[in-house]
Order: sequence, then structure tokens, then C-alpha cells
Amino acid sequence: MLTIGDKLPAFHLDAVLADKTFGKISDQDAPGRWKVLFFWPMDFTFICPTEIAAFGRRYGDLQDRDAELYGISTDTHFVHLAWRKQHPDLQNLPYAMLADTKRELSTALGILHKQDGVALRATFIVDPDGVIRWVSVNDLSVGRSVDEVLRVLDALQTDELCPCNWQPGQQTIQVPA
Repeated sequence: MLTIGDKLPAFHLDAVLADKTFGKISDQDAPGRWKVLFFWPMDFTFICPTEIAAFGRRYGDLQDRDAELYGISTDTHFVHLAWRKQHPDLQNLPYAMLADTKRELSTALGILHKQDGVALRATFIVDPDGVIRWVSVNDLSVGRSVDEVLRVLDALQTDELCPCNWQPGQQTIQVPA
């Protein structure tokens, strides 16, 4: 699995955009911005829409932090659109749902489930230079915390030493000269 300090692999994926049209999203989009990529195993499931909707509710908070959000699974963009139209919590998502149908990005990142061949519940924070700065991977049965993603993004953007359980507005660690 790629980890801290590795470059985000190049990608160019079909997507359902926020306005429910089809488009393409690549690693070159949103230049100079932070990127948060979160993967879910598959559409039309149970935990996944809770996470997808939670990220949607916090999308403005990510934008305020100069970060672009990409939600990704190995389902097709056609399946993403059908799910968005069917599920009330997904109908008005403000961000793109990317289709890693060929599993190229999931494979390059090393996050495919060994038995099921679907993406693990993985989250990557990537800095404006395309360097992975944070990775979190949950078991398929456990949803992630959007609040924790935001907290870590805030901490990374301080470019300072942040102690355990640090929250925005709290002191960072100052190393004596």
C-alpha cells in the first residue's frame, strides 16, 4: 500500500459530477489544492451511503480548507448515477463520484480487498504537491470519521507539530531552539 511521502499515482477516471452529468476527473484537476480521496467498497450497500452523505454535509468545510474531495469506488459511473438518483441521502451531493472500474487507481494505491476485489474503506489526504500526507484504512464493516479527516487536514495545514488529540485553535508544540 502506498503511504506517507509517496506520490499520488496518476489517474483519469469517469465520474458522476455534482450536477449528475458524466465527466472525467484526473489527478491534474484542482492544481495547487489539497485533495481528499475516499474509497468505499461498492454502491447500493449499507455503510457506504452514511459516509458519502457525511462527506457531502462537510464539503463546504473541505472547500474552506482549500481541499477538493473525490469519492471513489470500483463501480461504474452509470451505477453511481443510478444510486444517486435512488438514494435520498445521495441525490444532492456537491462533489464527484469517481469510477475506478478497471481498478487501476485502487491497485496502484494497494487498497483492493484481497478476497472481494473491491476497494477497502481507505482515505488519503494529498498535499498540493501531490504527496500523500495521511492514510487511513478501515475494515469493510466499519465506517470512517469525517471529523477526524478534517482534524488531520487542519493539523497538516498548520505545518507544525500537533500533539495527541490536537484540535484546531489549540496550541501546537514549540520545539526549544
